[in-house]
Amino acid sequence: MNSVVLIGRLTRDPEVRYTAGTQMAVASFTIAIDRPVRAGGEKQTDFPRITVFGKQAENCEKFLTKGRLVGVQGRIQTGSYKNRDGVTVYTTDVVADRVEFLEWGDRAQSSGSTRQNASPSYQQPADDFEDDMPDSFQAIDEDVPF
Repeated sequence: MNSVVLIGRLTRDPEVRYTAGTQMAVASFTIAIDRPVRAGGEKQTDFPRITVFGKQAENCEKFLTKGRLVGVQGRIQTGSYKNRDGVTVYTTDVVADRVEFLEWGDRAQSSGSTRQNASPSYQQPADDFEDDMPDSFQAIDEDVPF
């Protein structure tokens, strides 16, 4: 079984590129995840690299910015390549099947980000908000059962 679930904050804005043949979007970003700390222990953080494909990659580019809290579900993928000096470099990435945007609001504007497509604010009217929602989200017209 190869399954990973992570929650962390983006260390920088996602980088998106497109594949040569199919023009599929590929987003890459790194998240910061604090390790559990024992009493009196020193804080440690991991920085796994996340790779997302397709429409989700485009949504990550549009709605995520540095510092945003995200949940990632996917799998571990390892690889290797030879650098310029001929030394083999080993890589470990998380290939995400699902990316959850855990933080919306106007955080990007308050942190000084200049991205024009920052995520919508909670104060926006519902009609404007629905236009900016990722395709994976669906509006529900039913009453909440609790």
